[in-house]
Amino acid sequence: MTVYHFVGIKGTGMSALAQILHDTGKRVQGSDIDKRLFTQLALEERNIPILSFDPENIEPGMIVIAGNAFPDTHPEIEKAQKDGNQVIRYHKFLGDYMKSFTSVAVTGAHGKTSTTGLLAHVIQTAKPASYLIGDGTGKGSKDSEYFVFEACEYRRHFLSYQPDYAIMTNIDFDHPDYFSSVEDVFDAFQNMALQVNKAIIACGDDDYLPRIQANVPVVYYGLGEENDFQARNVIKNTLGTTFDVFVRNSYYDTFYIPAYGTHNVLNALAVIALCHYESVNVQLIKDSLSTFGGVKRRFNEKIVGNQVLIDDYAHHPTEINVTIEAARQKYPDREVVAVFQPHTFTRTQSFLNEFAISLQKADSVYLCDIFGSARENNGKLSILDLQKKIDNAQLINEEDTSALKAHDHSVILFMGAGDVQKYLRAYENVVPLS
Repeated sequence: MTVYHFVGIKGTGMSALAQILHDTGKRVQGSDIDKRLFTQLALEERNIPILSFDPENIEPGMIVIAGNAFPDTHPEIEKAQKDGNQVIRYHKFLGDYMKSFTSVAVTGAHGKTSTTGLLAHVIQTAKPASYLIGDGTGKGSKDSEYFVFEACEYRRHFLSYQPDYAIMTNIDFDHPDYFSSVEDVFDAFQNMALQVNKAIIACGDDDYLPRIQANVPVVYYGLGEENDFQARNVIKNTLGTTFDVFVRNSYYDTFYIPAYGTHNVLNALAVIALCHYESVNVQLIKDSLSTFGGVKRRFNEKIVGNQVLIDDYAHHPTEINVTIEAARQKYPDREVVAVFQPHTFTRTQSFLNEFAISLQKADSVYLCDIFGSARENNGKLSILDLQKKIDNAQLINEEDTSALKAHDHSVILFMGAGDVQKYLRAYENVVPLS
């Protein structure tokens, strides 16, 4: 049996894809750095071998799936090419794989992971589905009719896909190491729109998505009256959010989500619109929305002493804004403390002022050193440049997180796309679990 070897198997998309292939009966293994990452737990639960990087991992006849973070000069990729193994980039493999299903690409600058997870949770109650979520979660089923997957715009990788449907959550300027402006980002999404085969579900409240041109119907959702799917009578409280949905101004039904913040209403609307388009029973939609437990690293909570610790992937000013909004909805009587680790030097430099404005919406702010990446290990600024722009912001390090103990009965948001979780774990050792 052919072995699929993943170079960089701990990547969020790579881990999920490896799980899918394993679940459908393929032989899978992979290699990565020796550092433990949260994405490897699901691989270990399936007994998928995880090896250290080594050219000797490559054997004749293997199909090598290469993670996008690793160049062609990576020793394993070089050996595979030299030995004549088939080497396929992650996004190219995924583009071919989805052709066997009714495929739904979920994309956008923000919210795509949560929306992918929510859609996968809902649609599999109606029909067999496989899914790939950008938090490292994958599930494969041999009898799947649907394939729900997260489609990343970075380096225009999503242009390898020709999905049946695309959900587009929003357009915003990010990845400044690649995109030159928000118009450049829009151009990527516009090109993606032209590759969709059945319909696009797009947020009509977004500043840019109403300009999208496509060869298929574009169905808009949002809070504004001009949307095809509109949320009205939104009621937010500490238990979640309830809202009515109107389809082209006709009442459809009332929905409850155990989630917080306007962004989660929009995510749910996108899922409702797609499921309505595919004639999924409304009661199934309602029941599934009400039982969704979230995805990894998106507002994941635990109680430590008398504090609430929240682990969140927020690494862009827009995401910080909505995470703080959600915390204030669920915990209106608690102090909100932000512990933020910027992700990449280029993003920090590009959004320095915006980061400061968003973080100051918290009651107290702690800053961690900037997290580099495999493609960018240094920059022209330091965390001190951000600290100067935020009133009373303090620096924090993994060796001493005890300052957080002073915030009695607070909500502490650990935010970032790097390894901010190590600060959370360090703090857990300072304050024992209750």
